[in-house]
Amino acid sequence: MSHGWAPPAHTGRAASQQGMRRQNLALVMTTVAAHGPISRAAVADRTGLTRAAVSSLVEELNSAGLLAELAAAPSGRVGRPGRALALSAQGPAGLGLEVGVGHLGACVVDLRGEVRVWRQVAASNRNRPPSEVLAELAEVSQRAVHEAQDMRLRPIAAVLAVPGLVGDVPGTVGRAPNLGWRDVAASELWSQELPLEVENEANLGALAELWQGAAATDFIHVSAAAGIGAALVVGGRLFRGARGFAGELGHMPVRPDGPACACGAHGCLEQYAGEEAVLRQAGLVRTEDAVHRLADRARDGDRRVLAALERAGRALGTTLAGAVNLVDPAAVVLGGAYAELGDWLLPVIRQELTARTLRPWQPEALLVSALGRRGPLLGAGMAAIRRIVEDPAVLRS
Repeated sequence: MSHGWAPPAHTGRAASQQGMRRQNLALVMTTVAAHGPISRAAVADRTGLTRAAVSSLVEELNSAGLLAELAAAPSGRVGRPGRALALSAQGPAGLGLEVGVGHLGACVVDLRGEVRVWRQVAASNRNRPPSEVLAELAEVSQRAVHEAQDMRLRPIAAVLAVPGLVGDVPGTVGRAPNLGWRDVAASELWSQELPLEVENEANLGALAELWQGAAATDFIHVSAAAGIGAALVVGGRLFRGARGFAGELGHMPVRPDGPACACGAHGCLEQYAGEEAVLRQAGLVRTEDAVHRLADRARDGDRRVLAALERAGRALGTTLAGAVNLVDPAAVVLGGAYAELGDWLLPVIRQELTARTLRPWQPEALLVSALGRRGPLLGAGMAAIRRIVEDPAVLRS
């Protein structure tokens, strides 16, 4: 984990002391998160703080319900063994939320990063008023929160995954073409008490892969749902670009004179390799289980389905080759619907990457995510909880 914390709000000695304590709280918390269960003495050794300082900080974290002290275990050393520190399985938690074109989701993640509650419901959200969508999402999240409370968990931060661009103003959706949303103040429409942060679903899917998947610390993550989302992770951090719009692979042109896209351009990758485009080429109607039916027909050797998947793989591989040539990632990871269709997409994409990248392409550098469609919602829940782990002082804000 990175050791992120907010700087002091004011200047002067008092502010400096307050900022230093906030920094040290985060340092102890992230050390326990990375290395726990761990003794207080070991925390002091790893952080360079004195044992007295660590004890004071641990007491504050314990009182906030962030840490738990486990039963002492024999250490082999002379003297009384110390109790091991670990992140608490109860108390403060993160709430992940998702608005998809065809579903709504909510999950609760504890401080250890474990999913304790998971809820998804079908919902037709395309061109639906955002206020209605968020009102229904609030109902789904409330049921998830009540279930979490029965486990003695208390969500204190929420992150919303959306299939679109985040606005310049925090808590807003700038543009989500597949939902028909533009300049939506999601946090103002949100009826729950928890503060709401909005993030692009592709970014959250990539972060979930970084935190829980098998990818390297430098990779391109590309996934498909109603559209195509992509994100670039560099040095273990999400690369957002100058204005936060990096990763819009789905709207890179495959053919400038191709079919119109919901974004207003023509010939975008989504029109060739997006989930709806593949289903259309395969002669299937979009339903909740459409991708499963697509995979079943591909296994049965359906020629039209196989042709549609090959067409998608060629377009996706060609576009990814350009991205690989530009940023030279260690890996490319397929998530979302692409993970379910990997048996047919991988060979074609590998052919295009081998033929079109300047560097020698290693087949094992193209991976299928084990998280599949769970990535964005899981990433939202984990992002919410990492806000607390990396800056426990937010609980006092």
